[in-house]
Amino acid sequence: MYNNKNSRGRTTILYLIASFLALIALFGAGYAISIMPESFLYITLFCSSVLVLLLIISAIIVNAAYKKRKIDGPSGPVLGSIMYDKINSLNEPALICDIHGKILWYNRFTQIGSGQKSPILGSYVSNYFKGSLIDEDAPLETTFNERDYYVEKTKIKSGEKSYYLIVFRDITKTVELEKFIRDNDKVVAYIIVDNLEELLQFEQEKYREAATKIEEYVREWAQSVGGILKEYERDKYIFIFNMEDLDKFKNDEFNILDKVRDIRIGSGNIPVTISIGVAKINGTLAEKEKAAHACLEMALQRGGDQAVVKIDDNIDFFGGRTNAAQKRTKVRARVVANELINHIASAGNVIIMAHKFPDYDAFGASVGIARLAKFCGAKFNIVTNLKDTNIVKCLKFFEKDDDYKGVFVNGADGLDLVRTDSLLIIVDVNNFAMLENADIAKNVQDIIIIDHHRKNAEFENEPLISYIETSASSASELVSEMLEQVLPAETLKQNEANMLFSGIALDTKQFTKGTGTKTYAAAMYLREHGASYEEIQALFKTSLRDYKQESHFGEIIEIYRNCMAIALNPNGTEQSDRILAARVADNLLMIDGVAASFALVKVDNTVHISARSSGSINVQLILEELHGGGRYDAAGAQVKEDNIDAVLLRLKQAIDNYINPEDVK
Repeated sequence: MYNNKNSRGRTTILYLIASFLALIALFGAGYAISIMPESFLYITLFCSSVLVLLLIISAIIVNAAYKKRKIDGPSGPVLGSIMYDKINSLNEPALICDIHGKILWYNRFTQIGSGQKSPILGSYVSNYFKGSLIDEDAPLETTFNERDYYVEKTKIKSGEKSYYLIVFRDITKTVELEKFIRDNDKVVAYIIVDNLEELLQFEQEKYREAATKIEEYVREWAQSVGGILKEYERDKYIFIFNMEDLDKFKNDEFNILDKVRDIRIGSGNIPVTISIGVAKINGTLAEKEKAAHACLEMALQRGGDQAVVKIDDNIDFFGGRTNAAQKRTKVRARVVANELINHIASAGNVIIMAHKFPDYDAFGASVGIARLAKFCGAKFNIVTNLKDTNIVKCLKFFEKDDDYKGVFVNGADGLDLVRTDSLLIIVDVNNFAMLENADIAKNVQDIIIIDHHRKNAEFENEPLISYIETSASSASELVSEMLEQVLPAETLKQNEANMLFSGIALDTKQFTKGTGTKTYAAAMYLREHGASYEEIQALFKTSLRDYKQESHFGEIIEIYRNCMAIALNPNGTEQSDRILAARVADNLLMIDGVAASFALVKVDNTVHISARSSGSINVQLILEELHGGGRYDAAGAQVKEDNIDAVLLRLKQAIDNYINPEDVK
């Protein structure tokens, strides 16, 4: 640090010396006057005056120099010179610009990196480097001259003005190394043939021929990327490959699915399908293998014929364009039923819940689980919307049943029932956002799910049991099948059997759609316990108001992409209009040439969408883009939007994304 006291001392000495010399000059001049002639006198006076003047000027200059040193000191020009030399000698690009990005100074590496031969002084940073480097949220990395750089930005104030010093650290080798590690990171996948054995149960002689063809396709697919493929069980494979190959598979949208689907079996020309579960997560190979198996389970729960890919916390779906084949066995139902009984018996209380705006299938499945809880001696409640007009008729079936007094509660009261030992059983839905009261699911530790809709996301808390069978016609069918396996004879009551029967009848359109041998077996079991088709018909009758409203619903109909029927009702007033939308969607399938139908109705600030398919289009995949869900041939969505036309545009975009480009006209 510069010493100001010493500076003042030196300045004082200089002034004293100058004054002393001036005094000597004056005395010399006086003496000269007394002894010199007049001509020399003038010369002497002139020289003395010049000498005094020079001494004074010298003192002023020396003092100014000391003052300058006092002001600047080592922290001024000396430090500035050091910093300038240091920055200028950097072997990486560096520049200084104003707050607008105008370049005021740069070193030679910046000139080289910009790719410009002419000087770039006075131009703007954005002309040469990707991203707006001077913004607060500017990227920390940029690329120029085919190299990657990390951006170090420092704000500098000089007086009232601000500037930016930007230094670019070359991280090209680091980026290349990270890419190499990422590309060569191992990915684990499971592959399983969905329905080969079921399709060939009547044509055993063709089984090996089809299986060999499938294995040939899968092995060619694996060998194309140099992966490892091992068959660990018949028609089941584990596949290990590099991350860079996963990017190729995603870009090709897992075209192996289409290739295998081209294999047709039997006189019905039924396609064979495979399901794939892929996981790329941080962790050991064992953890990746476990995650891949979970993805495979999700693919199967969504109906098969698809690939489920998990990368870190993101999940993508590919395929899923064929309907699920029914392949459940009574063994599976018995195992799940026994597990369910054990969990119910050990729970402090049981809470049963379905989706918002419950239908007969949701209500029937809830009642069936309630009977199972009653059989186990557990305390149970069913959470539902007691004011929903669609449920009022169902509640009348249980008004005089002592077993159900106080059992039905609304969402708020259901939340009060939650305890540390509570068991939540969810039926007819697996999307927690669609639950009657999602807060109950967030506060209950033990959860069991029984559903027939396709799973579209991972669960935050892994359920104790996740019994999702997309090949089932309804949740009521799944519950009836379990009850048949574990309930003693004559335990199921007639009103309970009627509700389960109505649930199956609703989702199968009176047993005309989506039925299988398991569906009729469940219906037969319910009939044996008193279910009457005549009694449940009262549930399916409509009011005169709804009948008229339904006829007006179809006044705005558009045929989109030559095979999609879309009906709009922008003036819905009651929640019962949602049910009308489902009926309209069913009726639209009767139009010649219509492969899928969508009915949109706006109630309050929500647009409800009901979708139906004749079997060639997966409406569930379409409505997933609008955060909906459901099954291959029946799906729904609720979109918070006041403008029904905006929802219509989103629906059309989702349809366009689903249909193959060559099919779009």
